[in-house]
Amino acid sequence: MAVTRRTSRDIRSESRLDVLHALLAAGEASRGDLAASTGLSNATVATVVSDLLEEGIATEARRTGGRIGRPTTTLRLNGNRGRIVGVDVAETYVRATVFDAALDELASAEVAIDEHHDEYDYVIDGIVRALDTSLDSAHATRDDVLGVGISLPGGMQRRAEVAVVVPNAPWLHVDRLRERIGLPMVVDNPLKAMATAELWFGEGRRHKSMITVNLGTGVGAGIVLEGTILRGAQNGAGEWGHSLLALDGRRCRCGRSGCVEAYVGAAGIQQTLAAIAPDHPLASVPMQREFIGALAAALEPPAHPALTETLELTARYLGSAIADLCAIVNPEMITLTGWTAWALGDHLVPAVRRRVLEEAPGDSAADLAIEVSTVRGNSVATGIATIALERFLGDVGLVTTRVPTAI
Repeated sequence: MAVTRRTSRDIRSESRLDVLHALLAAGEASRGDLAASTGLSNATVATVVSDLLEEGIATEARRTGGRIGRPTTTLRLNGNRGRIVGVDVAETYVRATVFDAALDELASAEVAIDEHHDEYDYVIDGIVRALDTSLDSAHATRDDVLGVGISLPGGMQRRAEVAVVVPNAPWLHVDRLRERIGLPMVVDNPLKAMATAELWFGEGRRHKSMITVNLGTGVGAGIVLEGTILRGAQNGAGEWGHSLLALDGRRCRCGRSGCVEAYVGAAGIQQTLAAIAPDHPLASVPMQREFIGALAAALEPPAHPALTETLELTARYLGSAIADLCAIVNPEMITLTGWTAWALGDHLVPAVRRRVLEEAPGDSAADLAIEVSTVRGNSVATGIATIALERFLGDVGLVTTRVPTAI
């Protein structure tokens, strides 16, 4: 295997990303603060800050100081440098969120899409409408945009042989998507986007090896090892939702039987309820997000026994599947994200923890922390916007390493 040598340029690039992370975390910091939080030397921080100031990525915020010594200048990211747009393309909606260059959210817009449509132009139309509407809401123009990040589920850049959900189609027509967007663009899948959001804004600031588990219509895992997102040979790492939980089990929408998603995805949770209590009103709620919201509300005491049993079984399935992740990856931290996790997390987490400790082999989960992610809002949009910002930093020559391998 060829070994890639890190150059001094790469090391300087990594130092810039470390300083950017520290500035995002602090909001405002002096050069001395940045040196202390990153572990970089004062000289390295001074050089990095000079680079960021020159490109307008950072700006001087204010001067502070007492009666002794020179005043200290604090720094912050320059939100006015431009606008970044993160677009989350899901099975039933497209949501575009506009951020400033400091990754503070300014505005968003959502467009509903029909998951039963399979025409790629239909989905691309929804992406363009959401983008334009969000820019209008943010009082921004296309000239203000530094980059657009688009998260497409599936992440398969080849035609699948089994039934696929609608938003997979644009993976096969990225050139058409790029033409319609007409702006600097990066495409990645939601697992990588959520893991990026956790790295920059969540537990990734404190843990080098961690997993972000997404729970919604789809199920997947964004895996971070030693501070780097695991992508795999074809950017497909993390499709844990389509790993086997039950041999010859429930049919999954991917075409396999017994996948994790068939049990802990929103439709799978509803199927569990329907098997326990076919006549329960929630078993026939047609919209998945409405079902999860109604389930969360109905779990408040005194909950119907069928709902309690549904939650217990779901925690058992999820805990067993996470135990497999622990055996393979041995992370320090697992965060749960996505609209199912936000709605049911407080009910699920204690039982999931117990199940993981029972099921994980050896000491692979002995010190494992499991929590609902603190990165709220749309973590997919936040993460894919962050990837777009990283790509922009690469375009202006500030970053040469860790720029995503996505399109």
